[in-house]
Amino acid sequence: MAQVVAIVGRPNVGKSTLFNRLVEKKQAIMDDRSGVTRDRHYGLAEWNGRTFTVIDTGGYVTGSVDIFEKAIRNQVEIAIREADFIFFMVDTKTGLIDLDQEFASILRSAGKPVFVIANKSDNHALRLEATEFYALGFDNIYPVSSTNGSGTGELLDDLVNAFEPETGDKDEENIPRVSILGRPNVGKSSLLNILLGEERSIVTEIAGTTRDSINSHYNLYGKNFILIDTAGIRKKTKVRDNIEFYSVMRSIKALQDSDVCLIMIDATLGLEGQDMNLISLANRYKKGILLLVNKWDLIEKDTATAQKFKKEVDSKLGPLSFVPILFISALNKQRIFQVVEKSMEIYENRQRKIPTSALNKALLPLIEKYPPPAVKGKYIKIKYITQLPTETPTFAFFCNHPQYIQVPYERYLMNNIREQFDFSGVPIKVIFRNK
Repeated sequence: MAQVVAIVGRPNVGKSTLFNRLVEKKQAIMDDRSGVTRDRHYGLAEWNGRTFTVIDTGGYVTGSVDIFEKAIRNQVEIAIREADFIFFMVDTKTGLIDLDQEFASILRSAGKPVFVIANKSDNHALRLEATEFYALGFDNIYPVSSTNGSGTGELLDDLVNAFEPETGDKDEENIPRVSILGRPNVGKSSLLNILLGEERSIVTEIAGTTRDSINSHYNLYGKNFILIDTAGIRKKTKVRDNIEFYSVMRSIKALQDSDVCLIMIDATLGLEGQDMNLISLANRYKKGILLLVNKWDLIEKDTATAQKFKKEVDSKLGPLSFVPILFISALNKQRIFQVVEKSMEIYENRQRKIPTSALNKALLPLIEKYPPPAVKGKYIKIKYITQLPTETPTFAFFCNHPQYIQVPYERYLMNNIREQFDFSGVPIKVIFRNK
């Protein structure tokens, strides 16, 4: 099992900069303002052949008027409990302050190995200044610069030398990735917390609370996948803050990296334009899609309410009406486990490979019954169908005049593939080639 390292410290000491350097990606948002990182943020790092998990955390403060102060402190404390090793970051340029001393007492009581990282030690004089942090009472101080990487080699050498022997566990590369996406304040973080059974993401009624894409490992009831909470995505015209802009970019990146996208909407607002944009984006990247209608408990219902709502949504989805819809309440835990079941079903549909013989047996009679319309006096004859070895379901139709196949007939073929084989929630692609 991979070792877990938590990066903790007061605000603005460079935790996210070091996190990004260790995972070799710009995953965590960096800004000069304190409080930018709010949730625990996970990534995989590798050094000398050893892979380990790194947790970035928000800045630990006390006595602040920030509404998120208590929630951030809770997140930091959870990260400390989860970690095997602690990277305690301090600022050489600012020097030792009371908050560092206070936080050091908390870390000592945690009983975890602590590496004190004197960050911003960008030159020889500052590296000498770092010795004052021995007053914190820890054995080793590591003067580093998370910006240019100096000093990180010695730090990581000592870290991996302290790791337990490898157990041969496999990494998570082949585990399905499921992202939760939607507009701000539709309940994405609440759903994540309920599925995991813990407060993995901070939840408030303030839109934009989640800023980074948060990865969690779900491994319960025989289901095993990576679950990703993302920042709410608003219209570009409403994104005026740099932090929110980068949050949205991270959410879109999470979509691109996912196998299945859970698009969550607010039942009281219905399917809006920005929701359609997200569904269209997931379709464009050929991701599995499940539409979650959250806050269903707030809707006054009769026996036909769900059916009427679904009919209205399908009319807006148009060609994307293959997307399944689940009516849920994250607050009341209504149909929550169905979200997991359906997500994994869609993942399996996306992986499905149909034998060529089964494709031709099922589709050729239908094509013969309703052949492609003639174009410019050219009669089109489809002779053969096969599924291509691509990541997402793609089907090749071999015919004599592929250039004359029209879009309506292409949709007819797609619909028949869906009817004959189970591709619920999965965008499929058909291409036409010369026989």
